[in-house]
Amino acid sequence: MSEAGLRTVCVFCGAHLGSRPEYAADAALLAEALVERKLRIVYGGAHVGVMGALADAALAVGGEVVGVIPRHMVRPEVAHDGLAQLHVVATMHERKALMADLSDGFVALPGGLGTLEELAEILTWSQLGLHKKPVGILDSRGFFDELLRFLDHAVDEGFVQPRHRALLLSDHRPGPLLDAMADWSAPP
Repeated sequence: MSEAGLRTVCVFCGAHLGSRPEYAADAALLAEALVERKLRIVYGGAHVGVMGALADAALAVGGEVVGVIPRHMVRPEVAHDGLAQLHVVATMHERKALMADLSDGFVALPGGLGTLEELAEILTWSQLGLHKKPVGILDSRGFFDELLRFLDHAVDEGFVQPRHRALLLSDHRPGPLLDAMADWSAPP
């Protein structure tokens, strides 16, 4: 995928801030890097947690941010009201499908079970050839180190093929991660 092919990046991240302020700070750095490259952001639509930090940072520097949120989560204390677009969908399944349809690539930031599930599903879709879009993680402060070790262990144990493990890009810096995503080509 060329830089021109990467126009919109979906970011999976937590609705909580976590225990370290660096997670929100790194979300802001990613947001700024995306906006600097004129990339539109698609994310879960909330104004809270790492999600809110990402959206607010992008909006503060003139970025275009699109949220996708299930109807049951649209409450005044959750849905972000300052976005370019906020798509309200009926279910979590519809949310993930629309986020995938709107995006040319995916990045995971720190988050909980929802973030992990979104990342696992989009990687599985890539493995199955259902999309040919880059998938990366911003390994903020080593947050994903254990997941990366698990994936390497799954390769060693014969459950994941090395070519499928290679589908997940990672870096602890936004710029190099986005460069790798822009240069990425789907395996045959």
